[in-house]
Amino acid sequence: MVERKTVISDCMSCVWDCGIKVTLEDGKMVKVEGLPEHPVSKGYICPRGEYLPEFVYSPDRIKYPMRRVGNTWQRVSWEEALDYAADELAKIRDKYGAKALAIFCGSMGVENIEVAGFAQRFKSAYGTPNLLSVENICYRARIMARQMTFGRYPMDYPAEAHCIVLWGHNPDGSKGMLAEDIRKKAENRVLDLITIDPKRTELAELGLHLAIRPGTDGALGLAMLNVIINEGLYDKEFVENYCIGFEELKEHVQQYTPEWAAEITWLSASDIKSVARIYAQSKPACIVQGINTLDQHVNGLQLSRLLNILQIVTGNIDKPGTWVTIPYLRMTDLRLPMDEVPIGADQYPLFYSFWGRKSPYGIATLFPQAALESKPYPVRGAIVAAANPVVSFPEANKFIEAFKSMDFMMSIDLFMTETAELGNLFLPACTFMEKDALSYVYGVVHGEPFASYHRKVIEPLGESKPDWWIWTQLARRLGHGDLFPWNSDEEVMDTLLEPSGITEQLKEAEIGMYFAEQDYYAYKNKKIGTPSGKIEIYSKTLEDAGYDPLPKYYEPAQSPVSTPELAKEFPLILISGARRQSFTHTQMRHVPQLRAQEPEPFAEMHPSTASRYGVKDGERIRLSTRNGSIKMRVKEEPRLMPGIVSVPHGWSSANVNMLTDMETRDPITGYPDFKSLLCKIEAI
Repeated sequence: MVERKTVISDCMSCVWDCGIKVTLEDGKMVKVEGLPEHPVSKGYICPRGEYLPEFVYSPDRIKYPMRRVGNTWQRVSWEEALDYAADELAKIRDKYGAKALAIFCGSMGVENIEVAGFAQRFKSAYGTPNLLSVENICYRARIMARQMTFGRYPMDYPAEAHCIVLWGHNPDGSKGMLAEDIRKKAENRVLDLITIDPKRTELAELGLHLAIRPGTDGALGLAMLNVIINEGLYDKEFVENYCIGFEELKEHVQQYTPEWAAEITWLSASDIKSVARIYAQSKPACIVQGINTLDQHVNGLQLSRLLNILQIVTGNIDKPGTWVTIPYLRMTDLRLPMDEVPIGADQYPLFYSFWGRKSPYGIATLFPQAALESKPYPVRGAIVAAANPVVSFPEANKFIEAFKSMDFMMSIDLFMTETAELGNLFLPACTFMEKDALSYVYGVVHGEPFASYHRKVIEPLGESKPDWWIWTQLARRLGHGDLFPWNSDEEVMDTLLEPSGITEQLKEAEIGMYFAEQDYYAYKNKKIGTPSGKIEIYSKTLEDAGYDPLPKYYEPAQSPVSTPELAKEFPLILISGARRQSFTHTQMRHVPQLRAQEPEPFAEMHPSTASRYGVKDGERIRLSTRNGSIKMRVKEEPRLMPGIVSVPHGWSSANVNMLTDMETRDPITGYPDFKSLLCKIEAI
């Protein structure tokens, strides 16, 4: 007789951590459903969550330690694998010094508290400052911009907004529960919806859509400020009482008229004025910024600052339906003191530290230079955890070459990724369904002070192990066992939660619990944590570091305007990194049901663009930039602006990062420019 059981859990396959019900038969996962009683996700489930059993039980999973011998991979015991890794890591430290080791931590590592915490702890115990993560290309720029402006990190919380601006953001592709909520409100006409995107998304059909030229968002934002300030639509009391720099801003934006912006953005001046007026007068209003669409530009941090200032001057801060501050769950910091600074700290000092707040991350895009040119010093070893940088990072060929040059490289992962294939050792991690964990990204991405104690649903498959165990065993073999005393998932979770004071309550809460309330009107109730004690429209921090204290408009590094000669050879504008609901970055393509929904990557373009180059829907093309070329099929998309090509990321078969480069970086954060490159297409 089959033993059937239902387990309440949450899906940690992306940052949203939706509540799920898991059906087990004889201890095996057979079905996953959304959890209607979950207070945040409210029953929502995306295809990735629905097909978790197929992901966990994928025949492509590596469930045993593997060591490369010549050109083949051979199964080895954990003892042999860990001894080999420790020996090689000790050799690197003895020969080159501890700084010669780079540790990569990917998206699902940074967003998983256990994975990120133990990677950070290990790197300091070993003695290397070089934790190189996706923080150098993803999300941290927005965090920095808000911290510099507000002294803290308020998050968009649009649940009660009367106006939502989806700025370079398509929740249907990346945050389905938000998309459903917006759709319901917009269809019931209780919401003013504005979408700023080169593509007329499905949600854009429900409101006012601005089809903007990629990379020119700064011009639009500055022109909106021009209208809001000159027409007296700003919140005078708020800016006078709680902000500094408004008068400087008022003078600064006079040059940025809607007519000026219209020529740059390909929008009309009347539409720019209309959007500014709707946004400023429909309160509360909330700009919901794309995950990376604005960050990954030559002026990415300042674009995020610009959105901050739009929220500030309209008074849409720390009120229901705006950007809110939530109390953070107090947790044990697993990091250890580290005197050495990581690669890139001297070139991008604010990315590493400001106001005494130090980041544990180096500039990952400088890794190939350190590996191949020994600049600023040799990096000869690498540990890659929950990451696939040869597909995710720009100028992929350089990363491939760099990893191939390592004296020793190992991966901690679920699958033999394109990056792992280049290494010497593979250590199999278990999935989040096979271990206890802490779900707390709600506070980081939802603006909800909610956490849950994620319990193991099934036993680890094969010989796969939790990430904390792997790092701990490595550390012990290298002589750092005193710093890694944990022997079970529960011990790790108890340590993390000890400062919170809610460990037992969280363990007993089947779904999870709210541990605090949104901190509305924080600017009234608390000292603002900037050097001035005010919300800083004008940033003295940026000015003192030699950067613009107020956002200015900078033309994209590649465009028909800034590089007209290059545009003659590459006349189309390429947007890279479009998200698809079926996949999380490079993950999930092993699942047949998800692959059936999105069998291959397509280059989206308007039918008129395809016709101009003599290609049709479904035909194969060569897509090229000055950096390289890839082959893929055309998908005619009438909702995308003419002259634009949009390509998803995460595909090794047509890796868009063979086309991107690292020549242009944001001078403050070191972020590469992914989002507005010049390209061409040819029929093949």
